Amino acid sequence: MSIDSEWAIPGLKNRFLLISLAAVAIFLLLLCRLWYLQIINTERYSELSEKNRIRYLPISAARGPIFDRDGKLLVDTRPSFDVAIMRQDMDDKDLLLERLAYYLDADTETLGRNWKSGVGFPAYRPVPLAEDVGRDAMERIQENSVDLPGVLTEVRSIRAYPYADFAAHIFGYLGEITERELQTRGGEGYRGGDFVGKSGVENLLEPYLRGSEGQRRLEVDVKGKELRQLIVREPMPGNRVYLSLRHDLQLAAETAFGDQAGSAVVLDVRTGEILALVSRPAFNPELFARGITGPEWIALLQDPRHPLQDKAIKGQYPPGSTFKIVTALAALEAGVVTPSTSYDCEGSMTLGDSKFRCWKKRGHGRTDLEKALRESCDVWFYKAGLETGIDRLSEMAFALGLGARTGFPLDGEKDGLIPTKQWKRKRFRAPWYNGETVIAAIGQGYVLTTPLQLAVMTAAVANGGTVLQPTLIKRVEDWQGKELLPSERMISNTVQLRPGNLAAVRRGLEAVVNAPHGTGWASRLDGVKVAGKTGTAQVVRLKSDEEKEKEKDEKEEPYRFRDHALFVAYAPAAAPEIAVSVVVEHGEHGGSAAAPIARNILETYFGLGTQTPVGEPGDAGD
Repeated sequence: MSIDSEWAIPGLKNRFLLISLAAVAIFLLLLCRLWYLQIINTERYSELSEKNRIRYLPISAARGPIFDRDGKLLVDTRPSFDVAIMRQDMDDKDLLLERLAYYLDADTETLGRNWKSGVGFPAYRPVPLAEDVGRDAMERIQENSVDLPGVLTEVRSIRAYPYADFAAHIFGYLGEITERELQTRGGEGYRGGDFVGKSGVENLLEPYLRGSEGQRRLEVDVKGKELRQLIVREPMPGNRVYLSLRHDLQLAAETAFGDQAGSAVVLDVRTGEILALVSRPAFNPELFARGITGPEWIALLQDPRHPLQDKAIKGQYPPGSTFKIVTALAALEAGVVTPSTSYDCEGSMTLGDSKFRCWKKRGHGRTDLEKALRESCDVWFYKAGLETGIDRLSEMAFALGLGARTGFPLDGEKDGLIPTKQWKRKRFRAPWYNGETVIAAIGQGYVLTTPLQLAVMTAAVANGGTVLQPTLIKRVEDWQGKELLPSERMISNTVQLRPGNLAAVRRGLEAVVNAPHGTGWASRLDGVKVAGKTGTAQVVRLKSDEEKEKEKDEKEEPYRFRDHALFVAYAPAAAPEIAVSVVVEHGEHGGSAAAPIARNILETYFGLGTQTPVGEPGDAGD
C-alpha cells in the first residue's frame, strides 16, 4: 500500500496532526516550565537548595559577669551541653527517642514531651530535647551519631551563681522569653526559647548583660550529618556590671540571719550606695537559669516564708519604736518639746476611756528625751506625739524618706504607709482620733515602712538631714574598660533640722547602744561607737499586760503571731559612714534578735573581728 493510499484511510491524517500538535504543546509546556524554574526562579531554588545543604546554628552569647564593688566575681556563665534534633533529617521518631533515652539515661516520656513542645517551630530550627546533659552524655551522643540521624549536640552558655542563694534577690533570675515579651522586644533580635532577665539586676540591666548572638554555618549531607564547618561568627559577651555591694558585708549579714526570716539593708550614708541588701529566706537563681521544674516552682510559691519576695523593698512592716526617731525630731522641730522636756512614766497613759501601756510594766519614772530614746519609753512618745499631732508627725516621716518609694532601681519597691487625717478620710470616710496619733507615735497602727526606707531615714539622721536615693549599680563597662553606665549620687530631699535638735536625738541614739539600760546593747562594739534604735512591731493588735502574762502560762505562741524585731543603727557615731536597718520577722525583740545581726555587719565593716559584749547589759524589752 502506498503512502498516499495510507492517508486515504479516513481520519488517519487528522489523528496524526492532533498527536503531533499535542506533542509540540507538551514540549512547549515543559520548555516553559524549565525556563520558569531555571531562569525566573533561579535565585529562589538556589536558596532552597542551599538551605538543604547548609545549616545555620546560633551560638548564644555569654551574659555579662556581675562583680561586687571590689571586683569580686559574683555571677558568671558556664557551658551547658544540650541535645536537639532537626526533624527533617530523622527517620523514625520513636526509635530515635528510645536510643536517645538510653544514651542520656533519661526517660522517653520526657523526651517525647520536649519533642511535642517544638512541633510549632519552623522546620529549619532544631527542636531542643534535653538541656545541660553533662559532658559524658554529650560524648556518648557524638560517639553514636551514626545511629542518631538528625541529632545535634550544642554548647551554650548558662548563667552560673557560684554562691547559690547569696544575694539572690539582688541578682534576680532568668526565664524563657514569653510571647508578650517577644512582641515588645521583637526589634531587639530575641527568638523563641531565649532566656531573659525576669527580676533583679538581671532584668534591670538586660540590655547591657545580654550580649550579641553568634552563628555557625555548617555543610551537611542528605541525612543532616555535619560534613564541615564553613563559617563561624563568634558571639559577643555581655558587658561587665559592678555593683555597689560589698561581698563580705552581704555574706556577714546573711550568715547572721541563720534560719531566721527577714531583711537587712546596709547603706553608705555619704553616697547612698547599697553595701548589702539581704532578704531571707532566699532561693537559688540557678534553678531558673537551667529551667525550673514544676515541683521546684510550687515549693517556692507555697513556702509560707515567701523566699521569692524581696523583703528589703517589698516587705512592709510596722516600724515599731524605730519610728520614735521621727516622733522625737517632729516634736522638737515643732517646738512642743525640748531635749529636757520630761514626763512621768508610770507604765501607762490614759486618754479618754483608753489606757495606753508602756512596754515596761512598772514604768520608767521621770523621763527626758535621752532616757526616752535609750530605754524606749512608750509613754514619753505617747505624750510628745499627741502634742505634735499626726500631720506634723507624718510631715517629718515623709521628709525623712518614709511612706514613699525611695527610687531604688529594682522593680517592685513598695510605698509603705504614713497615715494623715486626709488619708483616713479618703480611705475610711472617718475622722482621725487622738488615740490613733498615740499609737502612730510609737510606729504602730497604720504606719508601715520597708527595711530600705528605714535605712534611708537612718542615713539622713546620720549625715545631718540629706535624704539620699539608694543606688546599687556602681558602673557598667565593656570589655575594653569603657564606662557605659556610671553611677552618681542622687539627693531626694534635704531636711532642715536645727542642729541642737538633731544633736539631742543623736545623743539619745548613742545612749541606746552604749549607756546602761540601753535597749540596743547587743550591737555595742569595742573601738567604734555605734548609735541605734531598737523596735518591736506587733503583728496583731496591741496586747494588754494581762494578755501577755496569760500567754506566758500557756503554750508557746505560734510563730506567725510573734512580734517582729527591728533595729536601725549608724556608725561611727561621731563621723558616720554606714547606716544599717534589720528586720527579723517574728523575732520578738529588736534588742535581742535584730541588734546582734547589725553588730555582725558592723564588725565586718570596721574589720574588728568577732567581739564579745562588754560592760553592763542593757534592757531587752524593745
